[in-house]
Amino acid sequence: MQEPTRIIAIRHGETAWNAQGRIQGHRDIALNATGMQQARQLGKALDSTTLDCIYSSDLQRAMATAEALALATGAPIVPEPGLRERCFGEYEGLTFAEVERDAPDHARLWRVRDPVYAPRGGESLMALQQRITEAIDRIAARHGGQLIALVAHGGVLDMLYRLATHQHLQAPRTWQLDNAAINRLLWSRGSGLALVGWGDVQHLEGAARDELHD
Repeated sequence: MQEPTRIIAIRHGETAWNAQGRIQGHRDIALNATGMQQARQLGKALDSTTLDCIYSSDLQRAMATAEALALATGAPIVPEPGLRERCFGEYEGLTFAEVERDAPDHARLWRVRDPVYAPRGGESLMALQQRITEAIDRIAARHGGQLIALVAHGGVLDMLYRLATHQHLQAPRTWQLDNAAINRLLWSRGSGLALVGWGDVQHLEGAARDELHD
């Protein structure tokens, strides 16, 4: 029987649109200065970790975070479009308040996490769940007994947590999805994901203290 695959799952560092509360989706937004610092601190936190591979969403905010991790660990990066954020179609670039103002019926369906609701030109939660499940199963099956990193997005990390803890798509979120936090999962053939640890941000808190004394 294949040994389980150990996974470190990471949300990309902060972007200007994160700070502004804008919906990013598939828009290819770069890290801001805070995000670049977060990526460097992530690399420092994991520089003694032996990673067999880093799989990253091919959007630049994830790739830049993955590159900082690769520089620290020496692990190779594989771009993986299957790890992209949920596509929000016509609402990308807007804030949720703007969606509520212009399309209140859509905003309500979004707020209650209707599993089949999809923004025009975007993905439903059910479609996202299927995409992420297929991507994780395909990636993790290649690395039995190894440790890999996945660098992705808030919506992807939310889905990983739900899959690992068997939370329904409409269950209220009670877990954090911090930029550049370290989250640990285990994948086993036949049983999928299990949660090991979530939301480690000690390396980022240290960075904030250091900046205060610079």
